[in-house]
Amino acid sequence: MYNDKQERELIDRSRVNMLVRFNHGFGRDLEGNKGAQIQLIVDGTDSNTGAIALSYAGKIIQKYSNSVLQNRANILLKQAAAFPSVELKDRAWFNENLESRNYFIPGVLALLVTITSLLLTALAIVREKEIGTMEQLLVSPIKPIEFILGKLVPFAVRSLIDLAFIAAIGVLWFKIPIRGSILLLVGATCIYLLTTLGAGLFISTISSTQQEAAMSVFLFLPVMNLLSGFAFPITSMPQAAQYFTYLIPLRYYLEIVRGIFLKGVGINILWPQILALLVIGISVISLSSLRFHKRLG
Repeated sequence: MYNDKQERELIDRSRVNMLVRFNHGFGRDLEGNKGAQIQLIVDGTDSNTGAIALSYAGKIIQKYSNSVLQNRANILLKQAAAFPSVELKDRAWFNENLESRNYFIPGVLALLVTITSLLLTALAIVREKEIGTMEQLLVSPIKPIEFILGKLVPFAVRSLIDLAFIAAIGVLWFKIPIRGSILLLVGATCIYLLTTLGAGLFISTISSTQQEAAMSVFLFLPVMNLLSGFAFPITSMPQAAQYFTYLIPLRYYLEIVRGIFLKGVGINILWPQILALLVIGISVISLSSLRFHKRLG
């Protein structure tokens, strides 16, 4: 048995997708030939999963109700008594009308931030090689860390501008709710950009032309998209693929974005995802910077 606070925390942390509540006196109402009620509380963040869960639950409740009716009919066949039944009361949290746009538009926001920061970083640094300015930078007094920051910071700012623009369109045009902290969203995005900018920096070290860099980026993006939970629930993937998703930073960023937009949860709930992004981001940006430093050397 869970109280209201524990139930809310289970859904906020996405540990359960649906809760079943039996009202007080459920068994007594059935015995007393009254209609008994069951309440279903569904996490409507993923509208498709929520609709499927409600459909299955409705069929199960209906089957149980028919069974109760049949048993009571056999007992009270010769009595003029009202047959009991079970009435389903469903309620979706966070996405009350189970609208798919409330689920997908925050995902599109995360995906566009990923594409912008990853692609622009990889292309810009490779372009220095193509036009021959990389050799000039090697003989200049500029330090490798200064060159890296000079290239990455503008794309980080550009990605944050894209975040604000897309979020404004989602809220003002598509009426997507944003129930959580905007500052937390910006802060989590900055941490996430460590992974995408670092990955773009790494791609630039293994590519010789902009076309090669672009092809490398679009080689990684489908994998990140499919395994991040953007379009398909991670729980429906094969077990091996589910374990692999823990290495995909977009998975954690999507959980953060959707949690802030739809659930309105704070850092007390999202800190595991933020910590995972921070660890992956520092690792990626450090390894990419070391490799780039060696290439410059």
